[in-house]
Amino acid sequence: MKSAPKTFHVKSFGCQMNVYDGERMAELMAANGLTHTDDASAADLVVLNTCHIRERATEKVYSDIGRIRKEARRDHGNDPMIAIAGCVAQAEGAEIVARAKIDIVVGPQAYHNLPALVGQAARGEAALDTDMPVLSKFGQLPARRKVGPSAFLTVQEGCDKFCTYCVVPYTRGAEVSRPFAGIVDEARALVDAGAREITLLGQNVNAWDDGGRGLHDLIADLDRIPGLARIRYTTSHPNDMRDGLIRAHAEVEALMPFLHLPVQSGSSRILKAMNRSHTRDSYLRLLDRVRAARPDIALSGDFIVGFPGETEQDFEDTLSLVAEVGYAQAYSFKYSPRPGTPAADMPDQIAPEIMDERLQRLQAALNRDQQAFNAHTVGRTCDVLIERRGKLPGQMLGKSPWLQSVHLLTDAAIGDIVTVDLTRADPNSMAGVERVAVAA
Repeated sequence: MKSAPKTFHVKSFGCQMNVYDGERMAELMAANGLTHTDDASAADLVVLNTCHIRERATEKVYSDIGRIRKEARRDHGNDPMIAIAGCVAQAEGAEIVARAKIDIVVGPQAYHNLPALVGQAARGEAALDTDMPVLSKFGQLPARRKVGPSAFLTVQEGCDKFCTYCVVPYTRGAEVSRPFAGIVDEARALVDAGAREITLLGQNVNAWDDGGRGLHDLIADLDRIPGLARIRYTTSHPNDMRDGLIRAHAEVEALMPFLHLPVQSGSSRILKAMNRSHTRDSYLRLLDRVRAARPDIALSGDFIVGFPGETEQDFEDTLSLVAEVGYAQAYSFKYSPRPGTPAADMPDQIAPEIMDERLQRLQAALNRDQQAFNAHTVGRTCDVLIERRGKLPGQMLGKSPWLQSVHLLTDAAIGDIVTVDLTRADPNSMAGVERVAVAA
C-alpha cells in the first residue's frame, strides 16, 4: 500500500490526441489538489500516457517503468505510484499489472476516473478501468484555465474504417462525435485561457457529425468566437472529405491553408489490401478539388512502406504520387505488424532490409518536396502566431499559416500575431523579418 500522492508527472507518447489527453489528465490531477513536477523521478505519481500504433510500443512502456523506478529510488529514495494510461493500457489491461506490478491501468475513454483510481491504489485496491463509455469523460473534466497560444481540442474519437494494419478501432473504439454545445463551450474556455489558435482533433476528425451538422458547420460556428484567430483540424480521412469542408477552406478566413490527408500508399492495389476506401486516382482528384477551393493550401500526408505484398512497382507508384502532389510536410513509417490486425497474418511479409531501403528513398523524396515548398514561400508576406522564445536574444518562434516554424527578431509577445516577410528557407524552418507599419 502506498500513501496518497501529493505530486504528479504526466508523460505522453504518440499523436496529438494523446497530447490533448495528457493535458486533460494533468488538469484533472491539479484540480484534485496534486502539484505538477517536471521531474518524473521526483513525482509521487507518474502517468505514462501510451501509444500502441508502432511495433514494440508495449516493450517501451515496460522499459520506461523500470527506468523511472530506478531513477526515483536512486535520486530520491522514492517508490512512485505508476499509472499506465492510453492505448497500451487499453490493449494490455490486467497483463500490465501482472507483469510489472503497476498501480493503475486506465484506458483512453476512462481517464476521467483517474482520481478515483488513485484513491483505490492508495488503499491497496485493484485500480483498473478499460471501459469504453460513449464520451462521458468530457463532461467530467475540469474547466480549461490556462493554455498556450495554440491549443488542441478533441471533437471526435474512435474509428470505424478498420484498415487492416491499424489497432485504433480496438484501442479507441467506434467513431463517436462529441456534442456540438460541449465543443463550443470548451473552445470558448480555451480562448478565455489564452488560445489564439485551436486545432480540432479526431482519429477521423472530418467524420464529426452532430445531428446532420458536419465539421464545416462546426468550423463556421467556432469562427464566430471573439479572439479566435486561427482554426486547424487533424487527422482527416479521404472518405470523409465532403463538399462543405472543401468549401470552408475557401470561405472561412480563420481556417488555415493546411490539410493533413493521409493516403498511406500510391498503389491502388495496396490501398485495397489495406482496406482504404480510396484509390490513387480518387485521392488525386480530391486534392484537385481542395486546391481549386484554396490554391495556396499546404498538403501533408502519411505513408506506410513495406505493407505485406508490396512490390517494387507498388513502391514506385508511391514515389510517383509523392512527386505529383508535392507535399509540404509528411510522415512516413515502415509497416509494423500489430497483433490482432488482419495484416499481421497476411502472406508475403516484407523483409526488414527492403523496408529500410524503401523508407530511405521515400523520405529523401518527401524532404526534397518539403524544402521546395519552403523555398517557394520565400518572399511571401504572412501572419505568424508567436508561440515561444527562441535561442537568441530578442528571437521569437511562431507558426505561419502553412504550419511552418518561423524564427524572427521581434518585440512581440507570446500569443501576438505579427505580419512577417519570409526571407529564407532553412532545412526545418523559415527565417522572417517583421513588417513594421509606417505611420501615415
